Amino acid sequence: MITVLGSINIDLVARTRRLPRPGETVAGRSANTAAGGKGANQALAVHRAGRPVHLIGAVGRDGFAEPALAVLKEAGLDLSRVRQVEGATGSAFIIIGDDGENMITVVAGANGMLGEEDVERSLAGSRQGDFLMLQMEIHADMISRALAMARGRKVKTILNIAPATGDVLDLASMADIVIANESEFALLASQPLKGLDDQIAALRRLHDNCHQTIVVTLGPAGAMAISDGQIIQVPALPVTPIDTVGAGDTFCGYFAAELDRHGDIERALRVSAIAGSLACTELGAQTSIPGRDVVMAALINPHSLPLSVGAGYGIEFYVERIDDTG
Repeated sequence: MITVLGSINIDLVARTRRLPRPGETVAGRSANTAAGGKGANQALAVHRAGRPVHLIGAVGRDGFAEPALAVLKEAGLDLSRVRQVEGATGSAFIIIGDDGENMITVVAGANGMLGEEDVERSLAGSRQGDFLMLQMEIHADMISRALAMARGRKVKTILNIAPATGDVLDLASMADIVIANESEFALLASQPLKGLDDQIAALRRLHDNCHQTIVVTLGPAGAMAISDGQIIQVPALPVTPIDTVGAGDTFCGYFAAELDRHGDIERALRVSAIAGSLACTELGAQTSIPGRDVVMAALINPHSLPLSVGAGYGIEFYVERIDDTG
């Protein structure tokens, strides 16, 4: 079983030709709202990867609460442990450029009201070997408490250190598995990292100190990890990105799901790198998360999908299905 303790947001998304520089105003081409939040996104990715998942979170008593949960409800996610609290639902303000890159500002809202009772709920019924997944969009004190309680109950923890804050160094040391992108990993390493050799050296140094599994996503270059002293590197799927929002959350959710399913770090890394790549070919944080059939089809035959703008991977393009009863 996988439990996700994390944020539920409504995303307010603007699209423009390029991202603005500090102090600059640029003309937007469109604007819309969409369901998001790293906790919700990662829980949905686990669900679409075909594993049971509980989401622990909170929404406000406002007009954003229902749309923030709409995609999760439609997907059939278990929302019985999501609370409604006084105040505003969490929100994210996102600008996306034509190259697919983005800028994001997050306002915690109801996510900042998650407390000790929610931590207790996140571990209720958990057994040895289950997974608890967290991110950095709720209070650091609650993340710390959850990590400590999970260790006491022999529940495996996965911490995605996004968005990176000043609490990352302390919290990351408490998790069994840490997932970071390149900039977050440089913060974790406490030094600038100029290329792959620097990153690998930093991975080895951190692993020697803490013996954790550390995963670093590398965008179009794929992903790498260190586990039990071994460096593992996997490629991304070559795609034409139109929206990178949600790609990291897709990666995290699929990684947890595949690890829960098979317990194999390399396989989990390879599958999640493909899932994250596919998420870049569709718009939206949650609507872009692919189903497992499509991810496995791309794993078997990377040329079986039209991986370009408007790929529309929600329909079946493939004829070969992987034999996987897990």
